[in-house]
Amino acid sequence: MSLTTSRQAPAPRTPRPARTPRARTRTRRPGERPNVLAGLGSLLWLVLVGLPLYVLLAATLQSRPDYQRSGPLGLPRHLTLDNYLDVFDNGFGRYFLNTAVVTVCVVALVLLLVPPLAFAVVRGARPGTLRVFRLFLLGLAVPAQAVVIPMFYVISKAGLYDHLIGVILPTAAFCLPICALVLTGTMREIPGELYEAMTLDGASTWLVFRRLVLPLSRSGLSTVVVFSALQAWNGFLFPLVLTQSEDTKVVTLGLYNFQTQYGVNIPGLLAAVVLSTLPVLLVYLFARRALIQGLMGMGGK
Repeated sequence: MSLTTSRQAPAPRTPRPARTPRARTRTRRPGERPNVLAGLGSLLWLVLVGLPLYVLLAATLQSRPDYQRSGPLGLPRHLTLDNYLDVFDNGFGRYFLNTAVVTVCVVALVLLLVPPLAFAVVRGARPGTLRVFRLFLLGLAVPAQAVVIPMFYVISKAGLYDHLIGVILPTAAFCLPICALVLTGTMREIPGELYEAMTLDGASTWLVFRRLVLPLSRSGLSTVVVFSALQAWNGFLFPLVLTQSEDTKVVTLGLYNFQTQYGVNIPGLLAAVVLSTLPVLLVYLFARRALIQGLMGMGGK
């Protein structure tokens, strides 16, 4: 007679009940009075924000004669999309393409230069590195209007006048100080033990930068991308001074097409404003959390 042992089948796991989201609404305590002042302030803020948006969108959805009759606060009687079609008839497709090229190139230049610079400042062993970085940050105190004439002279002598590269270089140069400051703060949040551990394992400086610093600086890099993209997309002074022809015109300069000697096509102008702000608004909606974290110096945690 042989003895056989049989294992008991494991009991099936009962599924955990789904977690119900916590209610974020604050229940009022008995006897607690409603905060009327806060409610009035919120209502005022809603009016201040919502009224310009209503004026902006309502004007773009009505014809120019209807807008002149009803005024900026009037309700649109006959909705139309002709203003948005007129935007592209005025060459805005070319302007959008030029602006996109400038924005992508500025962001690429900033991402190529700022991370190595910030890494050298944070982990640099030479004492002169911090002094040079402080001199570099003086660019934060120099307004673009103060250097527009020397910039025009340099760009013209370099043969880059009326070229997109002549707009890309100064725009990227003015983004570098603030982007370097943000990314330096992000990299300083990385614990020093991680640097020492990778160094003891025999990792080179390039490997530490690529495997450790860049992944832990994602929030700071997102902030840098969003900030430089906003500066390049909304740039006005450098495109105005350093370009002249229709082939190099950007969106911000294309708004002048709706202004004539005898008046301004306000519905068409506002339609162009709406279309020009859509890409920036989408970028901000997808990266607003990283932008706020990077500006608050919370990156890398």
